[in-house]
Amino acid sequence: MIRISLFCILFAIVFVIGQEQDNLVNTNVERTLDLVSHLPKEIISVTIENRGTKGIRSYDYYVEPQHVNNVAWVGANVKGKDNDDQAGLPIKQEATDKTKGAVYRIELPNDLRAGQTITLEIEVVHAHALRMYPAEVTQTERQLVLYKTNAYYYSSYTTQTQKTVVTLPTDRAESYTQTPKPVAKNEQTITYGPYENIAPFTRNDASLHYENNNPFLTVSNLKRWIEISHWGNIAVEETVDIYHSGAKLKGPFSRLDYQRRQDSYSAVKTFKTSLPASARDIYYRDEIGNVSTSHVKEMQDQVEVEIRPRFPLYGGWKTHYILGYNVPSYQYLFNKGNQYVLKMRLIDHVYDDQLLEQVTIKIVLPEYTRNIEFYPPPYNVQRLPNEKHYTYLDTVGRPVIVITKRNMLFQHIQDFEIHYTFDKIMLFNEPMLIVIPLFGLFCLVIVLVRLNFSITHNESNEVRMRIQAIWDQIIEINLKRTNFYQKLDDALNTYKTNKDLKGYNEQRKKIETELKTLQQDLTNLQAKIKVDSVDSAEKIAELQRLDSQQREVQQLLSSLAEKLVGGKMQKQAYLDQEQTARNKLRDINKNISAIINQY
Repeated sequence: MIRISLFCILFAIVFVIGQEQDNLVNTNVERTLDLVSHLPKEIISVTIENRGTKGIRSYDYYVEPQHVNNVAWVGANVKGKDNDDQAGLPIKQEATDKTKGAVYRIELPNDLRAGQTITLEIEVVHAHALRMYPAEVTQTERQLVLYKTNAYYYSSYTTQTQKTVVTLPTDRAESYTQTPKPVAKNEQTITYGPYENIAPFTRNDASLHYENNNPFLTVSNLKRWIEISHWGNIAVEETVDIYHSGAKLKGPFSRLDYQRRQDSYSAVKTFKTSLPASARDIYYRDEIGNVSTSHVKEMQDQVEVEIRPRFPLYGGWKTHYILGYNVPSYQYLFNKGNQYVLKMRLIDHVYDDQLLEQVTIKIVLPEYTRNIEFYPPPYNVQRLPNEKHYTYLDTVGRPVIVITKRNMLFQHIQDFEIHYTFDKIMLFNEPMLIVIPLFGLFCLVIVLVRLNFSITHNESNEVRMRIQAIWDQIIEINLKRTNFYQKLDDALNTYKTNKDLKGYNEQRKKIETELKTLQQDLTNLQAKIKVDSVDSAEKIAELQRLDSQQREVQQLLSSLAEKLVGGKMQKQAYLDQEQTARNKLRDINKNISAIINQY
């Protein structure tokens, strides 16, 4: 008895709901069918009137049985009303009826009371609904497609007046159904209707055979990798398998004909991907390597990447590439204390009128993240079990959220949110994994170099080390000496230009004082090294002798310049004597370098 009573109650509820739904009437329907791209899109403006006695909270939209498997998107809004929610009205897909089709229940914003009307705008996008007819074309042939639809608006309610406007990509229509009357064609548009008093679930098949050479691109598989770093960066990488889903190429491909004729109608040469405006470090590559034919254009609200594959895509052809970029985390990652919220797009705009057959998104969070909560966009996605990702210096692994979905369109470019907890002190975990071992290693090295592991005292090694240490100082003195002589030469050249004898003499005296100091340092080192090596002391003496010769030559150059500036010497005579002096300087420096290079 209890089971029978429950069955009766459920039957009564369903009966009442059915009665309420029967009270709805489509007073006016304006249906626009856009067939310009490879994704047929319907925009349906339907005015609903409640002619019953009770309020109605939902409206059932039906998809014909022949298109049930092709529906990729159903969205609805109240027409003429600003709606901040980009997802529009809530929609729930009910059980599919084999004879009537699929049902999408649209929840109205408020009760539609008796006698009230409301106008909804329903958007429906179909995928893989076009049939290539013919299925194969040559390289230079145009692409023709066949699409079958209902000339009437398919609904479970009576429709008082309705009209369907079909938009084609060109005015070339091979054929189209011309019933029920009236049917009118005007260039790229075909109008069915207006029709009046159409009963529920009325069907009248209409076929349209027309030319469509727009890009028939389809992504068979897209793997999107989003890696979050609390050091200020979010890395995004997409691995894309894309193919041309139009009419297959018949016969061989001729590169010569392709380059000579620019009217390869169905070929896809390039397409544009839109990235966030803050995207940087963009890269585009395939199995061979970097693809240099791409172009990046920075715009005010986005970064546009022109993707040009290595070869044009004809029907049935496919390609594979990887596109990656970085964005600053402050635009997408927000926190209050240790509580973080990540909000960003689930997918990017891959190309216009995109169709992504299989999408896998992996979101990599920082290590030691906990209390993870994922909030998907306002449409159904499938979440798989979390994974672990290990990279440099990871110990427990980074949590990876895995999301999959089929048949994603432009309309699916919406935000998701991830809420999680992360202790800021853990930011220093990986740096400390480097710092602590290195610090320990340095301490060990400091201790080891101060230990003497030799068994006996080696006097000859100590002498050799002392000699080398002194020669290191001599080499440094020689570098300073060379720099001072260069400054002296620069001052001489300046004097020949500005003829400022006073300024030149002051600068020369200052440099000569520095040179005398270096000469004295060299003498001290000579005395110090003589105890351990007489040979080294003699070589230092030779360096001092060469330095004295260089100083004499520098004084000669200075004297010649003064005579030239004072008009006491002809320019040609000056140049001859200067060249002789420069040659002598070159020989002196060569001899000095020969001695220095021995050490």
